[in-house]
Amino acid sequence: MAMTRPLAIDIDGTMTRPDGGIDERLFERLRAWDAPVVVATGKAFPFPVALCTFIDIPERVIAENGGVILVDEELAVEGDAAAASRVAERLRSDGYPGGWPEPDMHNRWRETELSVTRSVPREYLDAVAGEHGQTIVDSGYAYHVKSPSVNKATGLRRACDLLDIPPDAFVAVGDSANDAELFETVGTAYAVANADDTALDHADVVTDGAFADGVIEMLDELEATE
Repeated sequence: MAMTRPLAIDIDGTMTRPDGGIDERLFERLRAWDAPVVVATGKAFPFPVALCTFIDIPERVIAENGGVILVDEELAVEGDAAAASRVAERLRSDGYPGGWPEPDMHNRWRETELSVTRSVPREYLDAVAGEHGQTIVDSGYAYHVKSPSVNKATGLRRACDLLDIPPDAFVAVGDSANDAELFETVGTAYAVANADDTALDHADVVTDGAFADGVIEMLDELEATE
C-alpha cells in the first residue's frame, strides 16, 4: 500500500472559497493528513503560522514566496528586506503607496519582500524593482517585489532538508504564477480550476473543482491511491 504523500499547499485562491476566506472543510482534512503539510504562500510570515495554529497542524510554512521558512521551530530567512524597503521608499517618493494604502496590513509584518497593490503600473514597478536587484511576481492578488534568488521552490527545498524528505515526494497545489517553480520541483503538481495560465501550464493535473473544491478533489484522489 502506498504511503500518504506530503503536501505543499497555497492559501489565497487555493484554500479559499470563491468569495474569500479559508474554506473550513479543509481544516479537518489537513489535520487528519498522515504526512507533513507545508503551507506555501506569498502572505506575510505571521499569517501562515497563525493558520497552522488555528487548524492545529505543525507550524511548517514557506512564507513571502520563499523569503521565510519555518519548520518545527527551525527558522530560515532568505529574502532581502533592505532591498524591499528601498523599493517602498521609492514608491512613496514617486507619489504611490509604499505597497498598499495605509493602514497597510499587507506589509505591516512582512519581513523579506514587498506586496504592492496592482493599481501601481506594472512597467514602472518592474523598472524600480530592477534598480534594486529585485524581481516581480504577480500572484493575481498583488505584485510581490522579491529577491530573484528565492521562490516557493527554494523554500520547499529548505523545508525538505529540515524534514529529511525529498522534494519529489511532495504533492503541491496552487493557483498562480508564484506557484510555477514549486510545481516544477515536486513530484506531482495540481492546479485548481481557477488557476492562472502560468500555473495551469506548469501543473501535472488540473482539478475540475475551483478553489477549495479543487483541493478536496485532490485530497480524495490521493487518498484513493493509498
